[in-house]
Amino acid sequence: MENDQIALSQQKAKKHYASQKAGRIAGDALIYVLLTAMALIWLAPIVWLILQSFSGEYGLSSQAKLYPSSWSLENYILLATNQVKKMGDNGSFYYEDSAFNFFWSTANGEGRFVFGGFFQTFFVAVFSSIISTLFTLATAYAFSRLRFKARQPMMRFILVLGMFPGFVGLIILYQIFKILHIGNSIWTLVICYSGGAGMGYYISKSVFYTTSKQIDEAAMVDGATKFQIFYKITLPLSKPIIVYTVLTSFMAPWAEYITASYMLTGGAQNNKTGTVSTVAVMLYEMVNANEKSLPSFYWGQFCAGAVIIAVPVAILFILMQKNYVSGVTGGAGKG
Repeated sequence: MENDQIALSQQKAKKHYASQKAGRIAGDALIYVLLTAMALIWLAPIVWLILQSFSGEYGLSSQAKLYPSSWSLENYILLATNQVKKMGDNGSFYYEDSAFNFFWSTANGEGRFVFGGFFQTFFVAVFSSIISTLFTLATAYAFSRLRFKARQPMMRFILVLGMFPGFVGLIILYQIFKILHIGNSIWTLVICYSGGAGMGYYISKSVFYTTSKQIDEAAMVDGATKFQIFYKITLPLSKPIIVYTVLTSFMAPWAEYITASYMLTGGAQNNKTGTVSTVAVMLYEMVNANEKSLPSFYWGQFCAGAVIIAVPVAILFILMQKNYVSGVTGGAGKG
């Protein structure tokens, strides 16, 4: 009798385990299906854009297919040589100078070298990244290590400022730059992108909290100043958060459109004369360059340009992925 009860209990335990296992398998399968669907939703437009960049067909309406019927590098070549392919009234194709300077050109045929939107955006992103990183790390170090009367009020004030919509400050900055006659330049964009970088100090501050203060105290006993402690001790120990800050500060202006389109009044089509433009503004104007008629003759170059601007960010992320992830998770310990 006792053996029968033991066997019955074992059978019930096996059934319960089997049902739990089946539930876990069903739950995992559902998660995988949802993740696959989300991945397809995210990847499908990107894959389609890449395929269209290699299309040998003309215009948007003929290229609006799942995949091109002919393949070519012409879109990339036209983008690099500042040329555009158009269709004449008789249906034949011809080439003329593009209205957009993507990489570089000689302005107005005068032999004066002019950087295009790609390199101008690169300069803005690099300078903004350097300045933003310095501002962010310095602010985070000050609030995490230094103790002064205005510390808490300043932190609350920065928190409140961050709740205001960004376009409010954008309008004010535009009016200030207009009064000072310093608008429509690379440095205008650098100021816009990096001026308020110190307000995003929260993650960096959390990482600095994890660094032992005893190291700072030992360095001070040896005669080190606050700046020396920050530069020679804290920063080398905080490499992941530095990489994270650099990457996020670089990506923000690299493909940003609203600020650039509002601040740069010259427009992308005046870029060949030396006017500042960014790749985001230029690509937007490419798909709107054919007035009201379709197909847009800049469509292929738009796709090629969109693929090209993704390359630097992808390379940076691949090279720094390990430190980027460590920087994100490093600030989760303390606040």
